[in-house]
Amino acid sequence: CSSDLAAQNGISLVNANLMNANLKNVDLVNANLVNANLENANLAYADLENAYLEYANLVDANLMNANLRKANLEKANLYNANLENADLYMANLENADLVNANLENANLENANLENAYLAYANLKNAKF
Repeated sequence: CSSDLAAQNGISLVNANLMNANLKNVDLVNANLVNANLENANLAYADLENAYLEYANLVDANLMNANLRKANLEKANLYNANLENADLYMANLENADLVNANLENANLENANLENAYLAYANLKNAKF
């Protein structure tokens, strides 16, 4: 399957414009999405384990139930993003903008939240 090959090779989408894209259930394990524009993208149930999302624009993105284990989201803009039930185990969120983000029931165990901006974020039942 081509998506399996993409995952093995860690597909590169550096600087890609994926604004408003429907990427529900997509397999982006090990993908390089540095500086990608994913504004308002639907990434619900997406597998982004170990993905590189530094500086990515995820404003208003839907990441509900997404697997972001060990993903690097350093300096990513997740303003108003929906991360409900997302798995962010060991994710790097250093200096990430999570203002107004929905992290209800999210798994943030061992995640790096150093200098992350969480004003108005919903952390109800989030696991740390």
